[in-house]
Amino acid sequence: MSALVYKNLNSSPIVAVRGSGVWIEDASGKRYLDTCGGVAVSSLGHAHPRIVAAMEREARKIAWTHAGSFTTPAAEELAERLVAASNGLAKAQFLSGGSEVMELAMKIAYQYQCERGKPSKSIFIARRQGYHGSTLGTLAISGNPQRRSVFEPLLPRAEFVSPCYAYRHRRAGESDEQYAGRLAQELDDKIRTLGAENVAAFVAETVVGSTNGAVPPVPGYLKKIREVCERHDVLLLLDEVMAGMGRTGPVYAYLEDSVVPDLVAIGKGLAAGYQPIAAVLMSAAVHDAIAQGTGVLGNGQTHVNHPFACAVALEVQRTIEDDHLLDAVVVRGHQLRARLKERFANVEIVGDVRGRGLFVGVEFVEDRDSKAPYSGGATFAARLKREALQHGLLIYPGSATADGVEGNHVLFAPPFISSASEIDEMAERFEDIVRACMVREQPGASHAPAGLSTVFSR
Repeated sequence: MSALVYKNLNSSPIVAVRGSGVWIEDASGKRYLDTCGGVAVSSLGHAHPRIVAAMEREARKIAWTHAGSFTTPAAEELAERLVAASNGLAKAQFLSGGSEVMELAMKIAYQYQCERGKPSKSIFIARRQGYHGSTLGTLAISGNPQRRSVFEPLLPRAEFVSPCYAYRHRRAGESDEQYAGRLAQELDDKIRTLGAENVAAFVAETVVGSTNGAVPPVPGYLKKIREVCERHDVLLLLDEVMAGMGRTGPVYAYLEDSVVPDLVAIGKGLAAGYQPIAAVLMSAAVHDAIAQGTGVLGNGQTHVNHPFACAVALEVQRTIEDDHLLDAVVVRGHQLRARLKERFANVEIVGDVRGRGLFVGVEFVEDRDSKAPYSGGATFAARLKREALQHGLLIYPGSATADGVEGNHVLFAPPFISSASEIDEMAERFEDIVRACMVREQPGASHAPAGLSTVFSR
């Protein structure tokens, strides 16, 4: 009996003993091809020689310092590198995980308003179907019923508007510009209803990740949202914990949308899983309002600007740059989406293949014409995962895709170092597991059930 608390308290996970590149090996010697980087974390895969060497080197220098008394060269250089790539942000602080930095970003946003003499600006507006973390504060701005669940009574107030989810919500005949304009108007109306004097910030994932599978904004959406925020003196806080650090191609996903937020949170890919680390970056205006006011950021945590974590993250970012891996993300991302579209071209239950870079989603539907959300739910997601593990494939399936209750998807976020042949193998194995799961949709069926006879007609 293990003394360890697992994610699922009633089942034991696979014992992993080693990893190499995009592969993980368990205690029995079975190998698994990783299509999702765990949860969009392992951008450099496992046992990368340059990162291993850096960890050995840095471990001999310093273990930990109190951020109230010390800084370190690695933390300084990492901050400078991230700021330089941001196209306009000015300062960075490092914590241990995505939920922590999103919580910090919320605190900074509110403190900024208070420092300017506007403490009534306390409401955060977010989007339905977004996810921003597991603390009570970040869960409050996460518009996903499945994840809020039992904690709903504990959550602070937040307001919600529609997501930018063109596959489901763009109207017939509506252009990208019209759709973006309609959503921007919805936000404008929401702020006016609440009173701009009461709204602190608007929060959004630049590209939505785990709740519905790599949903990018339509062109022009974030620029229109930025204009609304500026009109009402509301901060724009972007969550790139999953989508940032090269996952979609650029260092920051928002660069593709030609905007710069007031605050951005980054995390998972920052140190590629080799160390727990995340960061929040802020504009000069936000920083200076606090610096010229109380002069103290109202937040204290143990591992602020952790020296070893910053050093490892710095080497990860240097490696990505030196090896031109952001170019590889774009090329391999195009390849992955193309292969998935080819393999599922005649599969009626695959309604959409979408995403940016190596951040790709596959959404399941009852049929393509109606786009009715797939009815498999958590049971189908679990079946996909089990079947994938049997095929030696790690996938990231999800349910409640369409509206927080109905639908299914799978999120792909493979390591940046994935080869062309490994990307092809991911798509091939994934088709096999979807085929196997659909055959098993009806207990005891030995062939595709009625209504699905043409699903695998290729």
